Amino acid sequence: MPQDISDQEIIELFGKERTKEQGFNLLVKKYKQDIYFTIRRLVFNHEDANDISQNVLIKIWTHLDQYRGEAGLKTWITKVAVNETLTFLDRKKKVLNIIDEEGYNDYVTKVVAEDRFLSSDKIQQLLQEAIQQLPEKQRAVFTLRYYDEMPYEEMTKIFGGTEGGLKASYHFAVQKVEEFLSKH
Repeated sequence: MPQDISDQEIIELFGKERTKEQGFNLLVKKYKQDIYFTIRRLVFNHEDANDISQNVLIKIWTHLDQYRGEAGLKTWITKVAVNETLTFLDRKKKVLNIIDEEGYNDYVTKVVAEDRFLSSDKIQQLLQEAIQQLPEKQRAVFTLRYYDEMPYEEMTKIFGGTEGGLKASYHFAVQKVEEFLSKH
């Protein structure tokens, strides 16, 4: 079972030419769902999340041999996923000719309302709308903490900065989400 294999075993398999593919396949089986949902919570669109997930897996294949173990493998993978997602969002805004966060928030609100893969539950939809109103980095910090319960120490390895700064970012995000929900 892929969940039972250790990250160290995956890295060792990937590090040898004859077992590289096997190691990568185990990594994909173990982490593909985590990758997808990390991305999905930031882009809200199923097709975009699938596309970005593929790009993340390509980057992991290309750069896994550069992984040095300063952070856990899952944290490193999450960092790749978040960075690739933020890059995608910047490109998407340019393609859609969106020049400000408000325009992008309007676009995402429409996507959330139309997406058949998101829960039809009204509370869940409002939560998604509240989250999409957050600035990109704050949204990423919020989703990693709220959904994945990622420790702040691990998040510093993804975003840099300090634990205190990330705690403040999360706190402000929670306030904004609560404010949005109370208004709606």
